[in-house]
Amino acid sequence: MSSLVKFKFYTTALEANRDKQILADSGINSFIANEQLIQSDWLLSQAVGGIQLQVFEDDLEKAQQVLTDFNNNEAYSLEVEHTIENPEFDFVCPKCGSNHIYQDEKPGGIFGISVLLLGLPVKTPSNLYHCYYCGNEFKH
Repeated sequence: MSSLVKFKFYTTALEANRDKQILADSGINSFIANEQLIQSDWLLSQAVGGIQLQVFEDDLEKAQQVLTDFNNNEAYSLEVEHTIENPEFDFVCPKCGSNHIYQDEKPGGIFGISVLLLGLPVKTPSNLYHCYYCGNEFKH
């Protein structure tokens, strides 16, 4: 049996677990090292080399190809959905013309002030929108 090798390094456990799942879907066993240590004290990240994704030496080339293919396809995954039927909004992205957009749902300043003054959160809709297709952020 081959030994484990350091395959990729991460700053967050979320990214490492995402790639671990992508590899698992392709039948490649991988392991995450230092995840618990860094989550308990992130200052140790530099000392131990970050969160490490490890694979068996025999699977190294296949793992690199799987993640490369995934990352290449991820950039184009929304091309098919440039326009959608029955869009939520009656306007399109000013950059690419796609109607596949969504409204920013982060609470604004009124949310925090209303909690302090009224004791109740009052959420006002944001006028900031994001395009799924090109990633453009715009106001309308």
